[in-house]
Amino acid sequence: MQLTTIIPAAILILNLIFIIALIFFERKDPSATWAWLFVLTLLPVLGFVVYIFLGLTPRKRRVFQQKMEQDKGRKMAYADKAFFPLTDNTPDFPPLEEGIIRLGLSSRTPAMLGYNDIKIYTHGQEKFADLFTDLKEAEDFIHINYFIIRPDRLGKELIEILTDKAREGVEVRLLYDRMGSRNLPREPMENLRKAGGEAVPFAPFVLDINYRNHRKNCIIDGQIGYVGGINIGIEYIGESQRFGDWRDTHLKLRGESVDSLQHRFFLDWSFATGESFLSQLRFFPEKKIKGSSPVQIVTSGPDSKEEEIKTLFLKMIYGAEKTVYIQTPYFIPDSSMLEALKVAAYSGVDVRVMIPDRADKPIVYAANYSFVGQLLEAGVRFYHYEKGFLHSKTITADGRIASVGTTNMDVRSFKLNFEINAFIYDRKVAGELEDIFFEDLEYSSEITPARYAERGVTMKIRESFARLLSPIL
Repeated sequence: MQLTTIIPAAILILNLIFIIALIFFERKDPSATWAWLFVLTLLPVLGFVVYIFLGLTPRKRRVFQQKMEQDKGRKMAYADKAFFPLTDNTPDFPPLEEGIIRLGLSSRTPAMLGYNDIKIYTHGQEKFADLFTDLKEAEDFIHINYFIIRPDRLGKELIEILTDKAREGVEVRLLYDRMGSRNLPREPMENLRKAGGEAVPFAPFVLDINYRNHRKNCIIDGQIGYVGGINIGIEYIGESQRFGDWRDTHLKLRGESVDSLQHRFFLDWSFATGESFLSQLRFFPEKKIKGSSPVQIVTSGPDSKEEEIKTLFLKMIYGAEKTVYIQTPYFIPDSSMLEALKVAAYSGVDVRVMIPDRADKPIVYAANYSFVGQLLEAGVRFYHYEKGFLHSKTITADGRIASVGTTNMDVRSFKLNFEINAFIYDRKVAGELEDIFFEDLEYSSEITPARYAERGVTMKIRESFARLLSPIL
């Protein structure tokens, strides 16, 4: 036989063997398996290479399993001091809130309940004004984790502040995602290290390229914590020509849940460096301000057996009696989330979802739209936010429970990314977030069934293709 015949036959055989192996290893996630089978069948050689980089290979599975076991073994030295589980001596919560709280407490990394003062940011200018001021006033330590740090003037200012604080003797630990912050220049980071600070990527490139640390959390002196959707870059303050005004949601916490942010940072830091600081109580000081808003910090990632944040979302949606309002830049729900939103809408709950009217990732935008029609039929109402780009990741239920964080309403956030969210059990704060949602409606247009039906053939084709790939986008 000639080589021109043998080589294609060998490729087909090897591809078939790989497909069989994939079915075996991915048997717990049929939707992802079908998506990968589509890629491998369509692109026999290239698909294999893509899977090695992006798929959950046995090697990556072992890394996540080891991380899960390590996290489980890390003791929360501060738990008895600043946090408590639900007992007969704790304040009463309505059944829905209590159920969500208990669900958070049952997670692999228990989401302890703490009381806080909360400030909500809806734009980057306010957030960075406060964040940079708080960083400059730090006296003991700064622990900061961001998915994206751009090499623009905002990123440079952040690194300069951290470098100055390190020179003053403040302990600075910076954790960043290698993929999201791939353009960070070497010199400023080296200057930070020479000044006494530490800066490390979250994971090896082979993990970071697809399993990204999407968390954005900052802890200052154990007294102040930041968490939410705003990364470090000028687009987040509305200075991008491509996106214009940038609408996002971020929180500043002062109180007991800062310790929970600290706990998560240390678990991630330990994974990146092997160093553990959880037993050092000086990083969990008594709080100068405690506040009155109950909060749980909940995290999830590919190192979890359960999808903790998504599970709490589902509990919120199924438990809602009147309203569910969602803002998300990426709407690619899995079957469980689709079913929950349908059930809520069919039950008479006012379910509304706000998404951007423009695409930062065209294939993801098409995937967003592929799910809209299915839920419009159930009575879910959809809106395009038209005043710039909507990057906010929030959900409220009945004006009394809310979640703000890094988690998009998509499969990537549920399964692939390392995420962090604050679940808030405070009618005042949840009401503020609902008010913000309705303010945003003034800059939005509704995607009615008639409007959805008018989309062109090209868009329908893009939707169909994107829908097939949605489990791995």
